[in-house]
Amino acid sequence: MLQELEKAIGYTFHNIELLRVAVTHTSYANESKKGEKHNERLEFLGDSVLGVVVADYLFHEAGHLPEGQLTRKRASLVCEQALFGFAQQIQLGKYLRLGKGEERSGGRQRPSILSDAFEAVIAAIYLDGGLEAARAFILPFVTEGKPAGEDYKTRLQEVVQQNPEERLRYVVAGESGPDHDKHFVVEVHLNSNCIGRGEGHSKKIAEQQAARQALELMGLA
Repeated sequence: MLQELEKAIGYTFHNIELLRVAVTHTSYANESKKGEKHNERLEFLGDSVLGVVVADYLFHEAGHLPEGQLTRKRASLVCEQALFGFAQQIQLGKYLRLGKGEERSGGRQRPSILSDAFEAVIAAIYLDGGLEAARAFILPFVTEGKPAGEDYKTRLQEVVQQNPEERLRYVVAGESGPDHDKHFVVEVHLNSNCIGRGEGHSKKIAEQQAARQALELMGLA
């Protein structure tokens, strides 16, 4: 199950025990006779790592906004509702280790439990692979969320759609690094011409950056 979760989150652990603890709820640990650790301490650390990564992203990608708006955008991305949605995207609920009572009462779909576990997974990745590994895990959720600042891909698509004959596609031009710390280079092509190039720790991030460059060349970013 943990190996399946590794595939879902796109990160391979050196110390798989960190991931095991991240998905262990207090109810399971309390019922266990083996002295199991639960994820509350990881949740505490993950909350801070998430805050740093999101703040850094918004500072650089939405730097034109005043502090108040940046604060509100950050809050919208680190709140329980947002984290619950992120956790659902990777089906985190099915990997949780819950006590019998929590299992019966629908704990696998409870927003508070899932959002806490998502933060714990962030912390596990951070402790195992460092800040860049955690950033690579977090940013695809942030950049795909509509509150996360500019969605350059959508803007570029809207521009191109004004001319029905034009065809837009994204091409992976390069891929390097180990599984837990990939680096992608993506080009965006308009018909047969490359109009933008982007890099990032995920294909989604690289695509956004390629679209951003294309918009800049068009004078629209």
